[in-house]
Amino acid sequence: MLLAIDCGNTNTVFSVWDGARFVATWRIATDHKRTADEYFVWLSSLMMLTKTDAQVTEAIISSTVPRVVFNLRVLCDRYFGCRPLVVGKPDCRLPVAPRVDAGTTVGPDRLVNTVAGFDRHGGDLIVVDFGTATTFDVVDHDGAYVGGVIAPGVNLSLEALHMAAAALPHIDVAKPEKVIGTNTVACMQSGVYWGYVGLIEGIVREVRRERDRPTKVIATGGLASLFAQGTELFYSVEDDLTMHGLVLINAYNKEIT
Repeated sequence: MLLAIDCGNTNTVFSVWDGARFVATWRIATDHKRTADEYFVWLSSLMMLTKTDAQVTEAIISSTVPRVVFNLRVLCDRYFGCRPLVVGKPDCRLPVAPRVDAGTTVGPDRLVNTVAGFDRHGGDLIVVDFGTATTFDVVDHDGAYVGGVIAPGVNLSLEALHMAAAALPHIDVAKPEKVIGTNTVACMQSGVYWGYVGLIEGIVREVRRERDRPTKVIATGGLASLFAQGTELFYSVEDDLTMHGLVLINAYNKEIT
């Protein structure tokens, strides 16, 4: 069985793939101080509780937080007896290499989303990922990552707004009933929600203009389904896009070795 690990700035997701489907998925807060032993105590308990404690024989990691990779490697080696692939490292090959400026390091999550999006929808895509940052990944006709856009994430923007204006409260992200708010919370929710809908639509419009070709837009990430309620832009909303990409990359590397 394959253990796929997606480590983001806020959360780390562990999924077990049995060769046909994901049999279990768990999420934990990302913490670079968490040791391999702590990971295993938490993970093994969940595996037993959900009866998914079958033997893990391989692993793959995508991490936007470099400091956590070492302990995740130790987890896989010490407790599962396998050397994990790490997306972005030289020994982890991609089906199509990214075409970006020389010396540029592309985030592993963006490479994984590119592979998954191309597999499911073909080329000429924009993948919008609602994470700690809101990223736009442009996928060429042959599946190559060719660049994109990075904007502040929704929750990051809310935190910045609260920190800069002490009178403004913490709020949840939600689609407001009306654009015009009649109280502080409603005003903030409208500004954040419709502001981000406008940001997404505006960036996609400019990318399409620059590319000058039909382009599908795929959404993923925790807030994707919420923002899909406010726009008809998205061709598809997919919660498991990153994990699907990890499975594909792992399979590709097994084929070429």
